[in-house]
Amino acid sequence: MRIMLDTNVLLSGFAFRSRSIAEMTRWISEKHQLLLSSYVIDELREVIERKAPAIMEALDAFLLRLPFEMCYTPARIPEDLPFEIRDPDDIAVLYSAIVAEADVLITGDKDFAGIAIEKPEIMTPTEFMTKYM
Repeated sequence: MRIMLDTNVLLSGFAFRSRSIAEMTRWISEKHQLLLSSYVIDELREVIERKAPAIMEALDAFLLRLPFEMCYTPARIPEDLPFEIRDPDDIAVLYSAIVAEADVLITGDKDFAGIAIEKPEIMTPTEFMTKYM
């Protein structure tokens, strides 16, 4: 499976050191294809730079060690998308997952709940671990 992580999931595993998220990320990278979008990486770097600049070097080391496929988030996203989402910033995350042909998008963002699209399957970390691990 091709599995994309949202920024909040990466933050939980990296900055907040969630053991379950770290284990899930490791499991995905060993058994499936882990996807990260350029948008999510940029957003992750921005959040860390703003809230915890002292760990920027550790973030770079983490991303260099993490085996993943980089998916480019286009600068221009079409306006006629097959979904609606409250937060305009989340459009780039979901659009990146669609363009990258992700099978699953893992996010803790409640704005993604109830979005009815066929692919990717949108799941919380807990839902993903319960169903697949």
